[in-house]
Amino acid sequence: MEVENIYKQMRGWRHDYHNHMQVMKAYLELGKYEDMDEYLNELDKDLTNIDTVLKTGNLMVDAILNSKLSMAISQGININAKAIVPKNLQVSDVDLCIIIGNLMDNAMEAATKLENPEDRFIRVYIREMKNQLYISITNSVGGEVKKINLEYISTKLGLNHGLGLKRIDSIVNKYNGFINRQNEEGVFATEIILPI
Repeated sequence: MEVENIYKQMRGWRHDYHNHMQVMKAYLELGKYEDMDEYLNELDKDLTNIDTVLKTGNLMVDAILNSKLSMAISQGININAKAIVPKNLQVSDVDLCIIIGNLMDNAMEAATKLENPEDRFIRVYIREMKNQLYISITNSVGGEVKKINLEYISTKLGLNHGLGLKRIDSIVNKYNGFINRQNEEGVFATEIILPI
């Protein structure tokens, strides 16, 4: 799914690139240099906006995080993301990607429940802190967040009910990490600390 999403994005860029080339060739042929200049400036602005690509220092995390972030943006979710992953973690890349992937899925699911896209947001913050890996994902939520015996439960129905949350918890436990989930007025936050 993630790779497919990245390929789709790249195919889109290739298609756009081809169109841009045709427009610019036409301007040149017609000698419309001012229009060409304006078009290039617009294109430059557009490309600056596309630059939401994060480089975390970890290729697998880059792939999953950028893919999820582009999905979130396409769902009208406001994104604020800063992520740097130190080298040589105790945590395997696969486990780290399962954690980040599930956190992002949950955050997107919760944020898209808000009617007004202006109210939808996800904040991602990943960095080394005091020789540990600190992961924080905060998102807007609509409606009630469900809890049973002080544990948060997913609002998804069906077989995968809460499976993502359990996967995250079991990986955090595997590395003797720490997880904290908090919910207050319209905001849900998950903090995870893992050993380096």
